[in-house]
Amino acid sequence: MDRFDSISPLDYRYYTGNKELHDQINEFLSEKAAIRYLLLAEEKLAEALCERGVCSRETYAEISGVCKQVTAQEVYEEEARIRHDIRALVNCIRRKVSEKAKPYVHLTATSSDITCTADAARMKDAAEKLLIPQLLQLEKTLIEIARREKESLQIGRTHGQHAEPITFGYAMCEYVSRLGNRILALKKAAANLRGKMSGAVGNYNASMLFFQEPEEFEKEVLAKLGLTAATHSTQIVEPEYAADYMHAAVSAFGVLANLADDMRHLQRTEIAEIAEEFGSEQVGSSTMPHKRNPVNFENVKSMWKAFMPRMTTLYMDQISEHQRDLTNSASTRFSTEIIAALALSANRMDRIMKKLAVNRQKMKAHLQESRQSIAAEPAYILLAALGHPDAHEYVRRLTLKVQKDSKSFSDLLMQDKEARPYLEKMTEEQLGIIRNPENYTGIAARKTEAVCKHWEDELWSTG
Repeated sequence: MDRFDSISPLDYRYYTGNKELHDQINEFLSEKAAIRYLLLAEEKLAEALCERGVCSRETYAEISGVCKQVTAQEVYEEEARIRHDIRALVNCIRRKVSEKAKPYVHLTATSSDITCTADAARMKDAAEKLLIPQLLQLEKTLIEIARREKESLQIGRTHGQHAEPITFGYAMCEYVSRLGNRILALKKAAANLRGKMSGAVGNYNASMLFFQEPEEFEKEVLAKLGLTAATHSTQIVEPEYAADYMHAAVSAFGVLANLADDMRHLQRTEIAEIAEEFGSEQVGSSTMPHKRNPVNFENVKSMWKAFMPRMTTLYMDQISEHQRDLTNSASTRFSTEIIAALALSANRMDRIMKKLAVNRQKMKAHLQESRQSIAAEPAYILLAALGHPDAHEYVRRLTLKVQKDSKSFSDLLMQDKEARPYLEKMTEEQLGIIRNPENYTGIAARKTEAVCKHWEDELWSTG
């Protein structure tokens, strides 16, 4: 299909610039991939039946070979005829095997045994082979920036206002930590996805006809797909495993959106502390030739806005009447788009952050703008510690004079008679902080290094 015939912007717009990533996404998240994993579940069922002596080795080999040949198009054509997706899949396999092998295709399984198991295997692989590698690459880039900029002075901002000095590296290591936590959560949730082979209502009616310990048979089938069984299943697997997985993905998306938003704000004309790379032929506005818009960061936030609300649907998919209904049959099919969008956004963020331009002079200039007042916090704390009866109110009044007279806070403090007895008790180091508040950065550089090392150990340590 021509991409301009597509409906989803993921297909006709956002995949097109990166064929390698597009191919990786399709390997796990396309409808061809969905059918391939369904066929894989059927193949592993046949293999387990063979190992239990229910069918012969030759029968299994025949079914296995056919499962590798059936195409998504064949399955969809058969479904159009009979109006049932899994029976269509089974019919396509049966049509290509011998009469002797036909009875053993799908034997003991219900449709959801195959769909729940295949979906779990597919989404586990999508996390481990597609999504987590993309997020890890972004994490590496953020660590590199944090380390490189750990000494780069920047004014901290709270409520959109200048606060106290930090370093840009320290600001970046917030995202190193948050993203690291989400990667661990995604790994855990992906590893915890479950399958089932417990039959139409979940209590092993069909498999009990063949096996005295049907749970052991279920375990054998699922192990071939790298899965374990749900603690309990009805016709479907307990939905919380999938909800936890998608929550980990969506909350990781939120970290990317927050990072993108911070980077976008730091590119405002009146701030201009960083800059997104702009191509030599790139156009920022259809009417203003001078514009250099932060389009990539804005795209990531916009993608998050589009896909984050879908988590509500996944929570609603927890509800299924009695042993099974079909109120999630359409909604769950859209889950793959969340993973695709997150993979695309992680890739975009990594590319842009790698080429981020940091204007350290601008950062220093903005810190200097607030130099007259940012010594207020250390002054208040030191005065209180040395016994001033109302240090906060005293310093607050002093800052009002700074704002009114445009004078240096440290100069006013040092000249004020009320402060003199306390100033005399301060160490040279403490007085130095008040006189040179740009040095009031705590352990920003050391903490940055510690955070980066922690997440390197957590995410890449082989020990």
